[in-house]
Amino acid sequence: MILNKDNRKLGLVLGFLSPLVGFTMYYLARFSIFSVEEFWQVLMMQKSLLSGIISLALIVNVVVFTLYINKRKDKTATGIFIATCIYAIVALAFKWFF
Repeated sequence: MILNKDNRKLGLVLGFLSPLVGFTMYYLARFSIFSVEEFWQVLMMQKSLLSGIISLALIVNVVVFTLYINKRKDKTATGIFIATCIYAIVALAFKWFF
């Protein structure tokens, strides 16, 4: 199975897609009364909310990273860590500059 490989590219893909799952879960839990379009409008008006949601969505990456570390798939875990760092930089940029 492809998810059992020890590959940095796989880690990057997982690291970039996993927070989208967390982001979707947050939307469904807290904002599902709004349409997706309304939700995006709120996010664009309140950038601090966006940086907070990105930070919470990264918790999914922590879980995935931990799973791969425990399986001793270090290259995949490295890719997940790199993607997490990039997401964190983006979240900080939204908080400080926008």
